[in-house]
Amino acid sequence: MSSYSEERIIRDPLWNTIRLDATAVRIIDTAAFQRQRYIKQLGFAHLVYPGATHTRFDHAVGVYHLAVIALRRLRDGGGIAEELWQDAGLVQYAALLHDIGHYAFSHALEELGSDMLPGDHEAVSARFFASTELAEALSTLGEDAAQKIHALIQGRSENPFGGLVSGSLDLDKMEYLRRDARFCGVPYGEVDVDRLLQGFTILADPETGVPEVGVHEKAVSALESLLFAKYQMFRNVYWHHAVRAAVALYKRIINEAVSANILDAEELVGPTDEELLYETARRAQALDTEVAERLATRWLPALRARRLPKRALEVTAAELGDRVVEDWVLSETSLKRGVEDSLADEVGLEPGEVFIDFPAKRAMFQLDLLVERRTGQVERLGPGGLPGLIDLPRLAEGLYATTRVLRVFTFERRTLDRDSVLERITRPAG
Repeated sequence: MSSYSEERIIRDPLWNTIRLDATAVRIIDTAAFQRQRYIKQLGFAHLVYPGATHTRFDHAVGVYHLAVIALRRLRDGGGIAEELWQDAGLVQYAALLHDIGHYAFSHALEELGSDMLPGDHEAVSARFFASTELAEALSTLGEDAAQKIHALIQGRSENPFGGLVSGSLDLDKMEYLRRDARFCGVPYGEVDVDRLLQGFTILADPETGVPEVGVHEKAVSALESLLFAKYQMFRNVYWHHAVRAAVALYKRIINEAVSANILDAEELVGPTDEELLYETARRAQALDTEVAERLATRWLPALRARRLPKRALEVTAAELGDRVVEDWVLSETSLKRGVEDSLADEVGLEPGEVFIDFPAKRAMFQLDLLVERRTGQVERLGPGGLPGLIDLPRLAEGLYATTRVLRVFTFERRTLDRDSVLERITRPAG
């Protein structure tokens, strides 16, 4: 193993100076971690916001930085039983490694569903933890450190500090909202991170007595800033219509490539953004099939040249009235694909060139954490909020609905009959 005697310093545009200890340096120097330099944090958002070319690498180092600060402040604040600190030192490395399993272009491929993929990015991260190089980097932390760190990332750990890595108040959210807003050049992601970090504490669940990360009442207004930042970023950036058009085309490209055995699903684990697009194009160009020809000459060139699918239909939640979108629209099912291809045929497009899009993230505004009131009483903050203290969660359904827009994209500009399409993909509520 290489010898590291000194920490390293990274200059970061968001957090200024980030100090890495020797273990963090060993982790960062592994090939598995360096791979994240070539995976964009926001997938295809750079096609809309040109500055959004920041990476999973930048973000992961930022989350590590916040974890170091949070743990130090909790330690300095006192009042936490010494035995609870036993594995606290692993939390900052779990923060550093929390995104190591991401697919190319980040979250986009996870929308394909479990039938198409080997697992979500948190499950796939186990493959990277099994690498000899990463195991060696973690070896100084203890024989079972890798397993404990992976459990923290998956939210399966009993570590009382685990909520800093996976939970309603995890540092990941604070970091990505601030970083994404900065690099997109939008004012929507402002989160009072410093106030939240100051408000962290370890509290005992009033029902079970189990200790976990919670917040003081005085930090609740900062927690609201995080929730509202999520709302604004999803509405204006993550689910922007052109971003969703690019995601829809990318998913179709990979879905077709795997279905036609141009790619194996297992090969989706590991490639960077450019590696996956290049290899898909290379293999498609070498084959003489209809699907390969479509990939090589129409879809991949269109994605690279930002010739994105066009909106043929766009309906907000309010415009749906007393109708709801069919459940099968939310996943990449054969039923959905059948409707899409039927629509494509009706407007003179090739199979696979109509895309129904209705993004979902049910837990967007859901909270589940402990709050210490000024009186010293500990209460659990859940979906209903805490009346008189924080009422925003009670508005969650309404906020969530306004972020979601039902869209139908067509590879080339076409016109669809609104009522006819809605009749096929929605049903009366109730």
